[in-house]
Amino acid sequence: MEKKFVVGVDVGGQTSKLGIVNKDGNVVAQSVIRTDQTAVAEEFLSTLAKAIKDLLAGSKLSLEDINGVGIGAPNGNYYSGCIDDAPNVAWANGVKVPVAEILSGKLDGVKVTLTNDANAAALGEMQYGIAKGIKNFIMITLGTGVGSGIVIDGKLLYGADGFAGELGHTCVDNSPNARTCGCGLKGCLEAYCSAIGAAKTAKLWLIETTEPSSLRSLPLDQINSYEVYKAAKAGDALALKVFDYTGTILGTALADFVKFSAPEAIVLFGGLARSKEFLTEPITKAMNAHLLSIWKGKIKLLYSSLPESDAAILGASALAW
Repeated sequence: MEKKFVVGVDVGGQTSKLGIVNKDGNVVAQSVIRTDQTAVAEEFLSTLAKAIKDLLAGSKLSLEDINGVGIGAPNGNYYSGCIDDAPNVAWANGVKVPVAEILSGKLDGVKVTLTNDANAAALGEMQYGIAKGIKNFIMITLGTGVGSGIVIDGKLLYGADGFAGELGHTCVDNSPNARTCGCGLKGCLEAYCSAIGAAKTAKLWLIETTEPSSLRSLPLDQINSYEVYKAAKAGDALALKVFDYTGTILGTALADFVKFSAPEAIVLFGGLARSKEFLTEPITKAMNAHLLSIWKGKIKLLYSSLPESDAAILGASALAW
C-alpha cells in the first residue's frame, strides 16, 4: 500500500527541526530538538529517534505509516549516508558519523536518506516549490554560509565522492587582501555573499570610511545582515551600497556557474535572499554582463516560494519519497 507521509529532518549546529510531511507538501506536524546538547553522535541520534516516534504518535501515526526519513545536514553525503567532519556540529566535528545507518537501526529499519542542506533545499524546490517542472537549475542558499545544489536533467549532481556543488567556496577574489573564509581558504564567494559576508562588508566600510550611516549608531558587534537590510529600507546610502556590492559579486559568480551547466534558472534561498528588492538588480546586471551572448538575458533569477518556517523540513522530506 502506498504510504502518504514522510519525515523531514533539518540538522543545524544548534537545533534540529523535524516534521511529518504529506504528498501535497504540507507539514502536518513538527518539533525541534537541540543538536548541541551532546558531543556524542549516538546520544543525539537516540534523542532524534525518540522525537520522531513522539511526533508520529502525536499525529496518531506510526513508523509503519511513513515512506522514510530524509535528512539535510552540513557535510551530509548522499552516497555514504554519513556526516563527514561538520565543524559546526559538535558530535560530527573531525569525525565521520554514519547517521543514516544508525538512525535507521533506531527506527526499526525505516529507510533513512541523507544529503547536505543545500542539496535538500534544491530537492524541496523541485518537489514542492518554485522549481517544480524545471529540470535544470542551480539552487543557491544565502545564509550563514553560501551553499548550492546543482540539478541537471532533473537529477541532483553529487559527483564522484558525493560532495559536488560547493560553489560557495569558488574563488571570487585572488588579491593579497582577500578575505579568509570559514573553510580556511581565501577569497571564497561565501566570505562576501553570505549573511555574515554582507555584514562584514558593512563593518569594514564603517571602519574605513567616514560616510554618514544610521548603522554608526550601533556597536560593530551588533551589525548583522538584518540591520543592514533595515538601514537600506530606510534609504541609508552605505547600506544600499553594501547590497549593490554583494549582488554584483554574486551575479558575476552566477555567470560562471551558468557556463558549466546551462541552467534554465537560478533559485535563491535563505536569510539574505529576503533582501531581494536590493539584490535582484545588481545580480541580474552583473550576471548578464559576464554571460556569453547565447545565455544573456535568458537565465531566470527566482526566489524560493516555500514557506520560510517549513522550507528546511520540506527540503529534507523530499529525499524520502
